[in-house]
This record gives sequence, C-alpha cells and structure tokens, in this order.
Amino acid sequence: MEIKEKVVAITGASSGIGKAIAVELAKNGVKVVLGARRTEQLRQLVEEIKNNGGEAVFTKTDVRNKTDLIQLVNVAIEQYGKLDVIVNNAGVSQLSRIDELDIDGWEEMIDINLKGVLYGMAAAIPVFKKQQSGHIVNIISTSGIKIVPMQGVYAGTKNAVRTITEAFRQETDGSIRITGISPGFVKTDFASNMKNEDMKTAIQKGMEQIAINPVAVANAVIYAISQPKDVEVGDIVIRPAAQN
Repeated sequence: MEIKEKVVAITGASSGIGKAIAVELAKNGVKVVLGARRTEQLRQLVEEIKNNGGEAVFTKTDVRNKTDLIQLVNVAIEQYGKLDVIVNNAGVSQLSRIDELDIDGWEEMIDINLKGVLYGMAAAIPVFKKQQSGHIVNIISTSGIKIVPMQGVYAGTKNAVRTITEAFRQETDGSIRITGISPGFVKTDFASNMKNEDMKTAIQKGMEQIAINPVAVANAVIYAISQPKDVEVGDIVIRPAAQN
C-alpha cells in the first residue's frame, strides 16, 4: 500500500530512532511533523529532508507538557490539513538498582516514557475520531519482555505502554489503529544522558558490538502504517539477531 502523502507526527525526532523514522518516511513521500526539545537539531533535520525533496516542519516539543503535544498535532493540521499517524517515540533511560532510590530518574522515565506517550495519544485521538481514521505507533522496547536487574523502573514504564497499547487496540472499533514496536539494541545516542556511568559504559559497549541501524526500526514503522485500512499490525519486536 502507498504511504505517499500521509502526514505523520513524530516525537523525539531530533536524533536516533526518531530521526531515522523521519528521514525514511520523508524519502517515501510522507509529510513529517517533527517534535523534540532540541530545536537546532530539528531545524537541521527539516533542512536535510527538504534538500532531499521531502516535506517537513518542526515544533519544539517536550512530551512532559501535554500542551506541547497538542501543539504538535495542531501544526500537522495547520500545515497539511490532517494527521494520519502519530509516532510516540520520545524516551529516556536511567538504569540503576531499585534500592539505589534514584527517585528523580524514576520520575523522569515515568513523565517521558509513560505520561509522554499518553499525552501524545490524548492529543491525536480527538483528531482521529473526527477524521474517522488514524494510526498510533508507540515505540516501546524489548526491556520488559525480558526482565533484568538495573532496568526495573525503565522496563516498568515500557510495560505500562505495552499494556495501554493493547488495551486501546481492544477498545477501538478499528477506525483508529495502534501498533507497538519494541526495539532491542539500536545504534543511537540513547545512553548519553544516563547518570549511572557503569551502566552507560555497558550499554554503549553492547551497542558497539551488536546494535542494529535505527533504519531497521523506521522500516518497521513503514511496514505497519502501509497496511490496508482493514489490517492492523499490533506488535513488532525488532532486535539484533545476536541479542539474547
């Protein structure tokens, strides 16, 4: 199915998986509406997409603020007259033992990984209901599919999104589709803002050894949103072949 002319909003679009999704969608004729906190990177990305013949706009988006998500959706409507897909991609990871009590880290992950996704859904759903069509793509994680020490709260936020995604799938009448995509190790700067230096080093080492290109995740998004209206891809797990 053709995805050309679709309008897709993406959070966390300034780098990593979000940036790869934006670039690959734009290559396929999708109009992308980019949101992230780092506006300079967004400006450069929009320029890059336009120089390659694509269509893109951006707006500063902190997913901890629900009004920013409403603004992201409004920019799509104002610029392109509709919104076909929202990709809730923004995420953060602070890895530590639970008994280390990194409460600030917990709150950051809950606010961005969980509430940020809910705010994105809340901003898009009224538009999708009005249009009688729409597609939510939640970027989740393989964390939580396999529970390991140091990732308890991070995996908890991701499993919460997994549960919410499945619940919404059951609640909707099919006019609004929803897909959860769970990447494993992907080559990004994801570890760069981790406070725990040992975990940061371990994650970065794992990325160097086995991580896959974020384009692989972008291709999964393309696959999910290119299906006919009566087909919903519910869940995609995409990880390096060598990842346990």
